[in-house]
Amino acid sequence: MKKIFSIALISFCFMSCISQEYKVSKKIKIVGNEGWDYLTVDEVNQHLFVSHGSVVNVVDLITDKTIATIDDTKGVHGIAIANDLNKAFITDGKDNAVTIVNLKTFELIEKVTIEGQKPDAVLYDQFSHKVLTYNAKSNDATVLDAVTNKVVKTIPLGGKPEFSVTNTKGLIYVNIEDKNEIKTIDATKLEVIATWSIAPGDEPSGLAIDLETNKLFSVCGNNLMVIVDASNGKTIKTLPIGDGCDGVAFDTKRELVFSSNGDGTITVVKEENANNFYVLETVKTQKGARTIALNKTTNQLYLPTAEFGAKPEPTTENPKPRASLIPNSFAVLVIENNIK
Repeated sequence: MKKIFSIALISFCFMSCISQEYKVSKKIKIVGNEGWDYLTVDEVNQHLFVSHGSVVNVVDLITDKTIATIDDTKGVHGIAIANDLNKAFITDGKDNAVTIVNLKTFELIEKVTIEGQKPDAVLYDQFSHKVLTYNAKSNDATVLDAVTNKVVKTIPLGGKPEFSVTNTKGLIYVNIEDKNEIKTIDATKLEVIATWSIAPGDEPSGLAIDLETNKLFSVCGNNLMVIVDASNGKTIKTLPIGDGCDGVAFDTKRELVFSSNGDGTITVVKEENANNFYVLETVKTQKGARTIALNKTTNQLYLPTAEFGAKPEPTTENPKPRASLIPNSFAVLVIENNIK
């Protein structure tokens, strides 16, 4: 009887482990042969906004069909969704501008030119009704009033900003890539109120937050995830992740952190409690899938990438050549597991 019970228990554990594995379930093909950066889910309308060269592709997540293409977003990087205002804010890195569109019709509301240089990541903070663009070249954040679309302030950051998150209660956190820091911005005063080192993390890019435990998850260029207490800046733990990471997402329902790595993997980290974390599994994706978005409604993950040709030999003019993209191969990978 004990032997049968043991076998049954082992079988149950084995099947449970299998059922919790994340896998690529499908690919959403998108027309176009240009590069990509961030992508964002509009949870209310179940639309996926994908930065893609000089346009933003909008995908209906019910049908997986492209339903709109937002043009004239040269050097697009980030998209911030403001459902309460029916607006999307898009950073145009080459135009030093923010394109604002209607969330339902995708029509242009306004294109706002900013003083910040090379706007990259962008955040909408509903608490303050402010939009912050993080400007890679001028090392600052441009603040827009999300209601009026007017620029209200520039916040110096003292380094190159990357991704940002809000605690939804008046504090905003942003990675500073070239300083290996996280800075805290007061959303009311619109100024930096704290700066924390995340060493040994180097070149932080993606950032996520657990609002329940008040933990920040910063993914870094030296293959580390640094987990930080957002109340005091203390590093709780560092964990190994894959190479070439540029994004991270936190699943509140399952208490899982997903690091999207350009080497073709996702590192999945389990949060046992506020102070205990461990690597749960490594999911195979596809080379170049370095940014990520989580659909909180379906628990699906989305990662954009394409297929690559051979990399050219280095030259004096181009010492670090990039492999060319295979035409018509751009797609968004859909990652999920068997537990809904």
